[in-house]
Amino acid sequence: MPHESNTQRVASKELTLFFSSPVAWLFLGSFAAVTLFIFFWGEAFFARNVADVRPLFEWMPILLVFLSAALTMRMWSEERRTGTLEYVLTLPVPLRHFVLGKFRACVTLLLLALLITLPLPLTVARLGDLDWGPVLAAYLATALLGSAYISIGLYVSARSDNPIVSMIGSVALCGLFYLLGSDLLTGFFGTGGAELMRTVGTGARFDAITRGVIDLRDLFYYISLIVVFLALNIYTLERERWAATGSPRRHRGWRLLIALFVINVIIANTWLSQVSRWRMDVTEGQLYSISEPTRNYLSQLQEPLLLRGYFSEKTHPLLAPLVPQLRDLLMEYEVAGQGRVRVEIIDPSDSPELEDEANQKYGIRAVPFQVADRYQAAVVNSYLNILVEYGDSHEVLGFGEMVEVKAGASTSIDVQLRNPEFNITRAIKQVLYAYQAGGNLFESIDSDIEFIGYVSADELLPPQLASYKQAIEEQLQATVVSAGGGFSVRWLEPEANGGQVARQIQEEWGFKPMVASVLDENQFYFYLTVADERQVVQVPTESFDPATFEQALDASLKRFATGFTRTVAFSAPKMNPRLAQYGMMGPQFRNLEQAITQDHTIRMADLTDGAVAAETDLLVVVAPENFTSKQVFAVDQYLMRGGTVILATAPYISQTRGNSMIMLPRPSGLQEWLSHHGINLGSEMVLDSQNSAFPVPVTRQVGGYTFQDAALVDYPYFIDARDNGLNAEHPITRGLPQVTVPWAVPIIIDTERNAGRQVTALISSSDAAWTSPSSNVLPRMDDSGMSSWAAPGATHSELLATLISGRFESFFAGQSSPLQAPADSEDRITSVIERSPESARLLVIASNDFLRDDILTTISSLTGGQYLGPLELIANAIDWSLEDGGLLGIRSNAHFNRTLPPLERQTQAFWEYTNYAAALLALIILALLQNRSRRARQARYLRELGGAA
Repeated sequence: MPHESNTQRVASKELTLFFSSPVAWLFLGSFAAVTLFIFFWGEAFFARNVADVRPLFEWMPILLVFLSAALTMRMWSEERRTGTLEYVLTLPVPLRHFVLGKFRACVTLLLLALLITLPLPLTVARLGDLDWGPVLAAYLATALLGSAYISIGLYVSARSDNPIVSMIGSVALCGLFYLLGSDLLTGFFGTGGAELMRTVGTGARFDAITRGVIDLRDLFYYISLIVVFLALNIYTLERERWAATGSPRRHRGWRLLIALFVINVIIANTWLSQVSRWRMDVTEGQLYSISEPTRNYLSQLQEPLLLRGYFSEKTHPLLAPLVPQLRDLLMEYEVAGQGRVRVEIIDPSDSPELEDEANQKYGIRAVPFQVADRYQAAVVNSYLNILVEYGDSHEVLGFGEMVEVKAGASTSIDVQLRNPEFNITRAIKQVLYAYQAGGNLFESIDSDIEFIGYVSADELLPPQLASYKQAIEEQLQATVVSAGGGFSVRWLEPEANGGQVARQIQEEWGFKPMVASVLDENQFYFYLTVADERQVVQVPTESFDPATFEQALDASLKRFATGFTRTVAFSAPKMNPRLAQYGMMGPQFRNLEQAITQDHTIRMADLTDGAVAAETDLLVVVAPENFTSKQVFAVDQYLMRGGTVILATAPYISQTRGNSMIMLPRPSGLQEWLSHHGINLGSEMVLDSQNSAFPVPVTRQVGGYTFQDAALVDYPYFIDARDNGLNAEHPITRGLPQVTVPWAVPIIIDTERNAGRQVTALISSSDAAWTSPSSNVLPRMDDSGMSSWAAPGATHSELLATLISGRFESFFAGQSSPLQAPADSEDRITSVIERSPESARLLVIASNDFLRDDILTTISSLTGGQYLGPLELIANAIDWSLEDGGLLGIRSNAHFNRTLPPLERQTQAFWEYTNYAAALLALIILALLQNRSRRARQARYLRELGGAA
């Protein structure tokens, strides 16, 4: 009989025996029941609030130990006990056919069990944004791990005639392979020893694949484990055939062959453990691989870049598995750098000199972690840092930047790398830009730049400006020489040729004649610009001080360059010391400030002087209050110069006082300015049925004692924007899975005023949103503890954040500048730019609380991790506006960013019970198919008997 036919017949026979007895149904039912219980109860899927299926596979290595042992315990033991094994041994058929047939039957049953769990990921995909890459990898890992345990179980079963003994032996051996790489044992060893044990342990390999990285080393390990134990199974049965008087030479040959095979498998695994290139990252966004933006930064390196990992041998058990992941990723950087990246992995405790250098030169300090075992608790000082050094610039990544911790529903926590590639690449970008900033500016500009001064003749200029022009001409000529041909200078008199140039610059950019003072009738022009074939940038000249011109010119030229750290002007409310005495801190935005400083130079600006600093590349204004005309003028003229303004504002702001919450009016002073540009903010707040929860204090009575607790209720003012609510086409919001917008008002776009400009909706509420004029925003609960909010009528989607690009008309067009000096003053000369270039952009978010520290903290406490959605949105907006999109595609690729949408308790119960029903239905369908197959076999058997008769 052909090999395939023998194996198939054995597998079919075993499957028939499985399903004709309770074994198969107990296995499938137990598998489904345990996995569903762990998913919904043990790991509290809905409370965990992450759109993934990690809870499904969290306990799979342990579960498969017992189920595989139960499945295989009778496979050979029963044959030996009943005497049928002697019949098998006497057949003229190679024993490998029987071994592979039984193995195939068991694996088929395992695959059927996995098929029953398929409704779980389908449910998660229906509810949230599921990354299917890790899901498919986890199913592959489960199939491989289960197959390995089955091969071990078959080998143990072949050595005993007692099924119970076989089961205990299988559990012990499979459990040993699992424990070798588990935290239970690796915690007793250092990083090196623990890592070696994890390479042998089945569970650690399983975790490596389920995170979404299919590594050849892991695949080969499982396949080799399967093949080795199947070979040992065949060898064990083959020995039963040997007669006492058989050929000793043949027996020694078998033993030598098996020994050599096992040794070669061990050697192959050892050799492959040193190779990290043959791997496939199947996660969406390539969380564990080098992406194209990273390769672009590495291609800009002009000298060697050092990546040094400081990893302690002894560390916290939850952090130990992260070290190999970081090391493998650093090695990928070395490969992608093509000789320009040098990677070093050191343990500071092994080298006092390197530890002293880390402490003194780089400020790297060990972090104390409390660890405990069965007998004692101790504090371990360990390092988990990465140094990125380029030239004389360096950045250090520590525990806080690289590790993300999410609290579970119970006391358990989930520890993962936050977004390793983004953090390392961002550090590389910072040191690279810092290095380039010390060089020639024009080396980073890929186009010819022309300085054009629209300046009146000297006799028309005030003496101050005439001398200023003469001083900067010398500086411009020096710049022409240093540019080496990439920079030229041209002066134009707007009044020449009948004022043709004057009319042109007024029409295109709103450059109007200036006057020295209010009562001075002498008009003149003094506008300085730099331009290439794509854009025109005005050089700021507010102070007309020759000493500051070089700085202003460099700031303008950097708008055309790549490889320089940009400057962001940040305007936020200042803390009122008087209110702080009463515990009312007011809105604070330190998290946003820190997020900006990670990638850019930040300049705090209150704009009260009526101007934005010359070196500013982008202006961010959050929660403005009662802006004066000078502050409005600063924002307006910065936009008119072709800059980008990000504005978070609304007519209301929240304030908490003890257990109460009120909405206070907050006039920004920018309402008329926004209306002038066709942006109107509604007076009613938006509520949405698709919302995030809010913690409400409740009082509980237990045993005569009173406890203060917090209950989570739906809160429509916390708008949960996801899916269609986030613009999937625009780079600013494309990579964001979800954003919570608190206490927002609708944005109404005046299409007539915005004719000719590009209007992009970035964030919108769901279609189940409505507006309310009520100032009562306290969370509401009914008698059953559920939210009692309901839409009073029709619902519709509301615009919450918009981006407008194009040419804007100044709010101050046709008016005198608020900064205009009086007639008897010698202060600075100012003018009004009445029209912006096409490069101007205005991003408006209709919420004062969107980026507040206390709101971010509240939402983080609800999710069990750190909530960074609003900060990532602003970071994306800054990078996109500054045309530095290198980090846009990888910024939001964190593990816990994919959250579930808000679900009512009834909805959660519906999906949970639906999965129970789906598993039961799958078992029923399988039973019907099996019954139909059994009847078909009986009918075929009767027909064969009739034909024989």
